[in-house]
Amino acid sequence: MKAYSLDLRERVAAAYALGEHTISQVAVQFSVSDSFVRKLRRRERTTGLLAALPRGRGPAARLDQAAQTQLAACLGQQPDATLGELCIWLAAIGGPAVSESTMCRALQGLDWRRKKRVFTPPNATRIG
Repeated sequence: MKAYSLDLRERVAAAYALGEHTISQVAVQFSVSDSFVRKLRRRERTTGLLAALPRGRGPAARLDQAAQTQLAACLGQQPDATLGELCIWLAAIGGPAVSESTMCRALQGLDWRRKKRVFTPPNATRIG
């Protein structure tokens, strides 16, 4: 969900600062929730800012650049290794112990695909 614009935040804060309306009335007037108005007031009071906080980036990747380089080298030597084999291999060389789903995301980040041909013709043998 996108953050409310700074313009809307300023108008909500200004409308409540006039002191003519309650939080609920301001919320209805600008089609926002009561909690948004309360949180906006608290943020303005504590920090003096109305702007939205920057969005979080989520947890850091488990495989750093060095581990990804080692993984790419391993894939060059053994391109048909399974996810489980790659996890074991990475842990054996001193890399982080990761799950198969983490390894899958790492391979997607390296743009590594198991299927090597774009088109596989259908089987020529017909059943029946």
